[in-house]
Amino acid sequence: MSENEENVNEEQTPEEAPEEAAPEAAAPEQPAADEPAADEAPAAAAPASDEEPEALLSPKERRRQARSTHTGEARPARTIEERAQERAETRRRKAAHRRAYRQKQREKRAGQPRAETPDVATAAGASGRLKTRQGIVVSDKADKTITVRIDSARPHRKYKKIVRSGSTLHAHDEQNEAHIGDTVRLVESRPLSRTKRWRLVEVLERAR
Repeated sequence: MSENEENVNEEQTPEEAPEEAAPEAAAPEQPAADEPAADEAPAAAAPASDEEPEALLSPKERRRQARSTHTGEARPARTIEERAQERAETRRRKAAHRRAYRQKQREKRAGQPRAETPDVATAAGASGRLKTRQGIVVSDKADKTITVRIDSARPHRKYKKIVRSGSTLHAHDEQNEAHIGDTVRLVESRPLSRTKRWRLVEVLERAR
């Protein structure tokens, strides 16, 4: 092969190389046509990602978002007199509802038989159960007043040991019936003096 032919081949080779490389360069352009599909995939996945945080939101946050997207019209500004009138109407409506409810409850209770109360409560002319205590008289020096010691023994809540305790009460004795050593029964009453809140009901056992 002559030197002229070699030069011709060398001159043609660089020109043909770009033509052969052109299809390879065009090959990456095909994915470019598919790029919209790739963009659509994240777009389709986007709602799923948006739904996950919404499911994780607390009810308070969801209400706040709903309020932020509210497009309703704002209420017109009200004067102080209008606000006071609205409050008064609300209170009247609630009061009427309460009266109706209480009347219904009274009628329901009136239809039911009343539970029997102890004789002590009936004698005192009071409604409901009155507390009663039983103890031993330790002093009867004062007029129409006795001092009664109340002893109690109960198991400890945690350790179950019997814990004994005592208290002293002042009770009203109208007839001066009780004396030292007597076992008596007391019932609570209205304040009769600075220290007397109890009244003698009966003497259960006389001192020997």
